Amino acid sequence: MTLLGLGTYRSRDVVTSATIAAAAGCPLIDTAPAYGKGTHQAALAPVLKEHPRVRIATKIGHMTTGQARAALTGGVLTEAEAATRHSIAPAYVRHQVGMSRAELRRPVLDLVYLHNPDHHNGDRQGLHARIREAFTPLEEARAEGMLLGYGVATWSGFRDGAFTVPELARLAEEAAGDPCTGLAAVQLPVSMVEIDPIRQALAGKGPIPAARGAGWEVWGSAPLHGGDLPARINDPLADYIATGTDPARAALLVAASTPGLTGVLLSTTNTNHWRQAAETVTGQRLSPLRLKDICGLLQPVP
Repeated sequence: MTLLGLGTYRSRDVVTSATIAAAAGCPLIDTAPAYGKGTHQAALAPVLKEHPRVRIATKIGHMTTGQARAALTGGVLTEAEAATRHSIAPAYVRHQVGMSRAELRRPVLDLVYLHNPDHHNGDRQGLHARIREAFTPLEEARAEGMLLGYGVATWSGFRDGAFTVPELARLAEEAAGDPCTGLAAVQLPVSMVEIDPIRQALAGKGPIPAARGAGWEVWGSAPLHGGDLPARINDPLADYIATGTDPARAALLVAASTPGLTGVLLSTTNTNHWRQAAETVTGQRLSPLRLKDICGLLQPVP
C-alpha cells in the first residue's frame, strides 16, 4: 500500500495542514529549514508534540538569508557559502542537525535529507566528494542518537545523472567505513509531468526500484506538480485513467500506482481534500499493465 505523507513546501498554513494530516493518521510530515521563509519547523513543533508517533523528515541544504547570516556569524559557513544560501559542508550539516532538533523540539529526527546536493553541480567527482563528506557527520549524528536515518531529496539529480542509487550507497559506505549505513531514503518528483521515474519503475529500472532493492524508502514529491497539474488534465483523460474520477484524483492515482514507491507527499488545508487524497493514495492502485498503457499516452509536459 502506498502511503500519503504531508509535504509542507507550498503550505500557506502549515499548522492547519499538519493538524489535519496528523489527526487523520498521516505517517510522516516532510519539511525543511527554509520552508515558509524559515518559519515552518518551529510552527510544526506543537503539532508534533501532540502527535508523537508522526515521523518527521527534514533537510539540509537550502537556507534563508537569516539562516545563512546566523551560520556565517557562528563561523559555520564561509562568506562564499553563505552567499549561495545552500550548503552541505560538514560543519553546516552538524549545525543544521542541531538547529532542526531544537526548532522541531524532537531530540531524535526520523529522517534527514541532503536537500538538492546537486545544487552546485560542477563535476561529478567533486559532487560525489561533497556528498561523501556530508554523509560523514550524518553518520556521526546517527551514532550519537540524534537521527534515525538520512537520505537524499533531489528534484533533478537522478534525472540529470548527477548520481545513481548505487553511487549514493557506495558514498555512504565510504563515509561510514562500514557496509551497514544510515542511508535510508530518497525523495524525487513523481507525477504525470515528471513521468520518467514511473516509466523506468515499470521496466524495473531507474532510482525507484534500485532504492527499494537497497531497502530504502522512496517518497514521491509534487504528485500534482505544485498544484497546477489538475488544471492540465481534461475530463476525458481523467475518466480514461479511472472511470468517474476527477483530474486531481486521477493525477494522484497515477503517481501512487508507481511500483516500489513508499508514499507520496501532498499538502492541503481542507479536511475533505485530505480524506479524498488519502482514499485515492491508499486505495486500490492501477495495475502495472494499466499504468504502462496510460504512460504510453503521455509525453512529458514542458
